[in-house]
Amino acid sequence: MRYAIKGLGVSAALTAACLAGTATAATAAPAEPEGLYAPSNLVLAVGEGEDPETVTVQRSVLLSCSPTSGGSHPEPGRACAELRSADGDVAALVETDGDRVCPMIWDPVTVTAEGVWEGRKVSYAHTFPNACAMENSTDALFSF
Repeated sequence: MRYAIKGLGVSAALTAACLAGTATAATAAPAEPEGLYAPSNLVLAVGEGEDPETVTVQRSVLLSCSPTSGGSHPEPGRACAELRSADGDVAALVETDGDRVCPMIWDPVTVTAEGVWEGRKVSYAHTFPNACAMENSTDALFSF
């Protein structure tokens, strides 16, 4: 009988501890947004290949533009300024005819941009015939 009462005491203590932990978790405050600005964060990538689904990514960066420019992009201020001038339309920033002469070699390079611009989803991919054509057609956004 003595062991049964002692066991009941341990069981009651464990139950009380579990209920206290549950009560603490249940009263946690909901997550609040970090600021008043809509998110503007993009993952930019450059890869070898012509199919965005199977491309071998060579390099990628994070570009954050709201509320301030940042991320791992080497020139976030300039890249964000380009995006702002195009209202987040990545396709509008890709020129099809640059002034640089590039070799006519098929070695496809694909650039992608995935994320959110001022609260809107962004999903962009474009394949260039080679790295020279990519560098000739893009400015700061894909210069990393």
